[in-house]
Amino acid sequence: MLTLPVPLVASLILIYLVLRAALRRTAPAPLLWLIAAEALQGAVISGRLHYGITWLGLVQPVLAMTIPPLAFLAFELVARRGRLVPGDLWHLVGPAFGAFCVGMAPAMLDHAVLASFFGYGAALWIALRAGRDTLERTRLDSGEAPLRVWRWIALALVLSGFSDVIILAMDWAGLGAWRGLTVSLMWGATLLAIGGLALSEVLAPGEDAPEAAPPPVATADDAALVRQMEALLADRQLFLDPGLTLAQIARRQRVPAKTLSAAINRVKGENVSRVVNGLRIAHACALLQAGSPVTQAMLESGFNTKSNFNREFLRVTGRSPSGWLRGQGA
Repeated sequence: MLTLPVPLVASLILIYLVLRAALRRTAPAPLLWLIAAEALQGAVISGRLHYGITWLGLVQPVLAMTIPPLAFLAFELVARRGRLVPGDLWHLVGPAFGAFCVGMAPAMLDHAVLASFFGYGAALWIALRAGRDTLERTRLDSGEAPLRVWRWIALALVLSGFSDVIILAMDWAGLGAWRGLTVSLMWGATLLAIGGLALSEVLAPGEDAPEAAPPPVATADDAALVRQMEALLADRQLFLDPGLTLAQIARRQRVPAKTLSAAINRVKGENVSRVVNGLRIAHACALLQAGSPVTQAMLESGFNTKSNFNREFLRVTGRSPSGWLRGQGA
């Protein structure tokens, strides 16, 4: 009777999801590369542990050490800068060291894989410490959801490292007979977790605005920069665009996104997402007062999801849309 090992089942699921996302164009290419690498890793693990293809043991650790840098690069390209830079070549060091260990220092392989997952998981978590404004290219209408998904991906990388610790402990305790099953179950769960999170539609970036001409020497302080942003958003009603991003606003103002984000936080005490959503809620309130249905007011104010609209409406007004309307009537 034909049976399929857990990592191979995970690989088949990921291949299906990647092909569907590629055909529908619902996921950016860096995330598809990450998931494709995970699908390949599942197939390699299955071939080695369950089908006796021993030479795949040379490929497995190198491919394993490719996944963490791919996850971090996907974050950088999708959420922050959108393009590769020369410094990204440093991410090849991990897989190259893995290949070196395969040939010259096999005793170090498990420790190298462990360090790769722990290191990149921690690096991704640290990169997200600044909060929602870290995700410069992510659509503002998605709220805090992308931040939570990236944090889960960072946590999944760290937990993958812990799974290697468990496997090493089992070998030390003389439970090596359970190694194959443990590897299969843990890697299968890891592949599906990271792959499923990476395909979340909230990670998709907004469209980049055209590059602006080089700005003149900046002389305005934080308050002037924020006033300029508020005027820009109000005059052109940019906040009604559901795909609006911090990077787009910054380009229109001809300042770095980090500079604008820092100015907003210092002046407003909140991030750009909340500022934009505040304008959207004010616009929705005007539409509701004019008699528009709640769903129509939501869509015409730059929101795509009812949950995000309701959450932001409650944050800004202290009431739900229906409760706010009742209060206006009273």
